[in-house]
Amino acid sequence: MYPEEMVMPMKAELTDKGFEDLTSAEQVNNALAKSGTTLLMINSVCGCAAGAARPGTVFSLTGDKKPDQLVTVFAGFDGEAVAEARKHLAPFPPSSPCIALFKDGELVHMLERHHIEGNPAGAIAANLQAAYDEYC
Repeated sequence: MYPEEMVMPMKAELTDKGFEDLTSAEQVNNALAKSGTTLLMINSVCGCAAGAARPGTVFSLTGDKKPDQLVTVFAGFDGEAVAEARKHLAPFPPSSPCIALFKDGELVHMLERHHIEGNPAGAIAANLQAAYDEYC
C-alpha cells in the first residue's frame, strides 16, 4: 500500500474536478448500478497516470457531452474498492491506470494501461470524448 501523503494529492487531481472518491466495495457497486453514464478511473501512482491518464480524463470533460457521474478508486491504496471495480471490468485483466465508461451499469468503453502508456493526454481525451459522443 502506498503512503497516504503520496496518494492524496494524486486523488485530489480528480476529486477537485468533481470525481467521487470510492473507498469501499459497497460504494463501487452503488455507483456502477446507477442509471445513466458513469466514468470510472482506476488511478495510480505511475508516470502514465500522472502524464496522460489523469490530465487526459479531466480534459475529456470539457466537451459538450460528458458522463452523468464521475468516480475513481486508487490502485495500491483503496484495495477493497479497486478489487470490486475490477470485477465490473471483466473480461479485461487488471490494469492501472485504466478508464472505463459504463452506461446503465454495463461496461461500454475501456482504456487499459497499454492504451494510455506512450500516448499524450490529448489523445486520451479525444478517445474518451468519442465514447461520450456515442454513449452519453
